[in-house]
Amino acid sequence: MDAKQWMALLLFIATALMLFVAYLSYGKRQLQVARTMVLVMLAAAFYALGYAIEILSPSLRGIKIALQIQYLGIPFVTSLWLLIVIQFTGAAAQLRSRLTFLLFVIPFITFFLHLTNDWHHLIYSDYVLSEGASVSAYTTVKGPWYSVHSIYNYSILTCGMWAIIPMYWRMLPQDRKQIVVLILGAAAPAMFNIVYVFAQNIDFTPFGFTVSGIIFLWGIFRFNLLRLTPLALAKVFATIRDGVVLLDHEDQIVSHNVAAEEVFPRLAAIRNYPAQGHGFLSEIPELPGRIAAAEGRDERFSLQLVQEGKIKHFICSLTYIHDTGSTPIGKMLMFNDITELMENEARLRETARQMSQLNVFKDKLFTVVAHDIRDPIAHLVSLTELLGEEPKDSDIVHAEVFREIKGQVRSTFHLVDNLLDWYRSQNGEVSFRPLAWNLQQVVRQAFSLAGARAGMKQIRMTEQVDETLTVVADKEMLDLIFRNLLSNAIKFTGIGGCIEIDASLTGELVSVSVKDNGMGMDEETIRLLREEELFFKGPSAENEGGEMRFGLVLTREFLRIHGGSLRFDSVPRQGTTFVFTLPGSESSERLMKRETAVGLHESHLD
Repeated sequence: MDAKQWMALLLFIATALMLFVAYLSYGKRQLQVARTMVLVMLAAAFYALGYAIEILSPSLRGIKIALQIQYLGIPFVTSLWLLIVIQFTGAAAQLRSRLTFLLFVIPFITFFLHLTNDWHHLIYSDYVLSEGASVSAYTTVKGPWYSVHSIYNYSILTCGMWAIIPMYWRMLPQDRKQIVVLILGAAAPAMFNIVYVFAQNIDFTPFGFTVSGIIFLWGIFRFNLLRLTPLALAKVFATIRDGVVLLDHEDQIVSHNVAAEEVFPRLAAIRNYPAQGHGFLSEIPELPGRIAAAEGRDERFSLQLVQEGKIKHFICSLTYIHDTGSTPIGKMLMFNDITELMENEARLRETARQMSQLNVFKDKLFTVVAHDIRDPIAHLVSLTELLGEEPKDSDIVHAEVFREIKGQVRSTFHLVDNLLDWYRSQNGEVSFRPLAWNLQQVVRQAFSLAGARAGMKQIRMTEQVDETLTVVADKEMLDLIFRNLLSNAIKFTGIGGCIEIDASLTGELVSVSVKDNGMGMDEETIRLLREEELFFKGPSAENEGGEMRFGLVLTREFLRIHGGSLRFDSVPRQGTTFVFTLPGSESSERLMKRETAVGLHESHLD
């Protein structure tokens, strides 16, 4: 093959290459810049294909047809490249549609003038048979509009470079490679076209587009060209809420986002990059020293800055930017404004302090009020007991009212007493000293305390507890457990009823049951007990349920402190059975372990 055929073959290969790049770009067509890249590569492919046909055509008619194919791309390729630059850089975003229209006015005029060139000869005034080294059979003589077209194309290239080079300096180092790909892609055809302008024999411009295709192909596969454009990255950078300042290896500022201007207001005055960074960074006196002390390591530290008489707090992150190796090529300073967080934290601490003071005041107030109520009620209980022992004939008429008053006073006394015990348990004021106690003696002591009240209702109380059975428990808590369970049983058992206490040893636990044949509990009380509500009130025909508000709650909590449990079974009109467990007799070592465990439990209650 001769030189013309080799050149045509290379142009056909270049056409295929540019169509391949267009295909790759079409695969990413969801990006606007990718769609424009498709048009750029198609325009360049028409240019190369038409020029190959022109080289192989021996006749003037064939050359004119080849030129028509070339002009499907020649007028538009530089304008399309500038459109890519605009899309990448975001330049004139608000005027983009109007600017796009203006960009293609001259190219479309050029296209139609060439299409009708035989009528007016504004593009090519003549076609001269070639002589010498020209690869085409005919040489074109340029018309006046061709000069307009050339000047316009070079102006477009200049504008594109003017827009994209500043973008290069604002980008992160790892993102600048996409900008370099675009610059080289445009520079290659321009350089080849300049050679054609001076040589006038062979148009090397299509080969320049071949180089562009290779460069774009390299950018797509190597640097993710068309995946996330620098414009998108720049928008992400600009909209970060934290202030970001980029420094090069000489600590010069190469870029910053809008949020950084809140930290260093003078950054807004920067017009040219890079800018001397020391003057800005020294606004925070300790910052230059912190950067110098990092010595190549990423750091995170807190800073304070006084602005307009107000102290601002920041968390500063210093991150080193490296090239493909381990050599640092710059630094990124990120300032996270935590002023509001610090102020909220200070307010929370102040609120916590006030709440603590109020809580202490509440504790004192509760203790004083509860004791002030308890003492008068205890007096009333004693007086009603004395009055009940020596009734006069004149009081017989009021006996029913007296019994009611006596019951209400006693219930209120037990209510306040339980309230105080519950409060002490919740504040960790109840001491836990488990010792071994004879269960039968404890039960009989509880019967003696509850006997007067049970005798008023002619309730028979019996126990079946082995005299050798021993439980390990805190005596005060154990007495309270039996007092509340017996009080509950007496309250809900009718006149002439009975209450039975049984106990048995199962492994290391002693199981105790308190059974009555009273009215039982209604569904609401059973539900509240099973849901372990903190406060509840048992129903009673005599309206004595007030003291139940805390009694069973305390019983359950004290049993848990001992490592035991409380369960119940109630049948309406047949009675209720409460069953609880307590540890049996244990060794001294195990007692010590139990005391330690309860100490942790009391801390948890606090």
